[in-house]
Amino acid sequence: MLDYALLEALAAVVRQGSFERAAAGLNVTPSAVSQRIKLLEERLGSVLVKRGQPCVATASGALLCRHTERVQLLEADLGGQLPTWPGERSGQRPTLRVAVNDDSAATWFVDAVAPFCVERGVLLDLVVDDQDHTAQRIRDGSVQGAVTTQAEPVQGCRATRLGRMRYHAVCSPEFLAQHFASGVTRETLRHAPCVVFNPKDQLQQRFIRRITRAELEPPLHWIPHVAGFLRACVMGLGWGMCPERMIAPHLARGELVALMPGRPLDVDLYWQSWRLSIGWLDDFGVMLRTRCKAWLD
Repeated sequence: MLDYALLEALAAVVRQGSFERAAAGLNVTPSAVSQRIKLLEERLGSVLVKRGQPCVATASGALLCRHTERVQLLEADLGGQLPTWPGERSGQRPTLRVAVNDDSAATWFVDAVAPFCVERGVLLDLVVDDQDHTAQRIRDGSVQGAVTTQAEPVQGCRATRLGRMRYHAVCSPEFLAQHFASGVTRETLRHAPCVVFNPKDQLQQRFIRRITRAELEPPLHWIPHVAGFLRACVMGLGWGMCPERMIAPHLARGELVALMPGRPLDVDLYWQSWRLSIGWLDDFGVMLRTRCKAWLD
C-alpha cells in the first residue's frame, strides 16, 4: 500500500524544484521532506529524485509523480460532486498545472482559459518553458497538461491540435536600413545582431536556415523576457521572431518592420493532457480547443 504522505512530498519536490520550496508548500521542515523522500526511496529500492538546481525526478520518480497528481485530481473531482467531501469543507480548490510557452502565455492562453477557471473555481499554475520542451514537463509528471509543438502523444496522454501560431522576423526601421540595406542575405544575417530568448529558443535559427539553407552564428542578445525581447527589437538592438498578434500595433505605428514581408514562420501547437478521464480536466481540454480558435490560425 502506497503512503500518500510520502508521495505528496515527492511530487512537491519535483513540482517546486527544491526541498525548501516543497517544505514551505507542505508546511513542514526541509528535513522532514528529505526524510520522507529517503524513506520512500528505501521502501522502493530506487532513487526517485536527482538532487540539484532544480531537483528533477528520475524515471521511477516521474511515474510516481504522475500517479500522485492523478489521485489528487480525482479527489478534487470527487469533492466537486460530494458536498460533504473534506476537501470542500476546508476550502480547497482543484489546481491545474500546465506547461506553456512564454509567447502563448503573453498573447492568448490566459485570455482563453480565464473564464473557465473563474466559473469552475480552478486555480491555475503555469509552468513556462519553450514550446519545443513543454512536453517533457508532462512526461516527467510535473504538470497535468501542456501546450506543445509535439504532435505525438506522450505515453499515457492524448494530444489534440490547437492551431498555428504565426511569427515574423522583425526589427526597427533604423536597424533594417543599417544592417540589411543590401537585402536579407546569408552575409547580412551572419553579421546583424539577433535577439534570442534563451538557449532553447530555435525560432531565429529556423528562420535563418529557411532563408539561407545554412547554419549561421550571428551576434546574439540574450533576453529571456517576452516584453523585454519585443522592446529590444523596437529599440534597434537586433532582429527577432515575434508573434504576429503581439507585434501588430508596432507594425501599424511603424516602430517595427518585417525583414521578409510575406515570409512568416508558423508553429503548430498541440494540447496534451492525461488520458485518465477527470471531469473538469476533460472539460478544460474541450474548452481550450474551442476558445483557442479566436487567437490561433
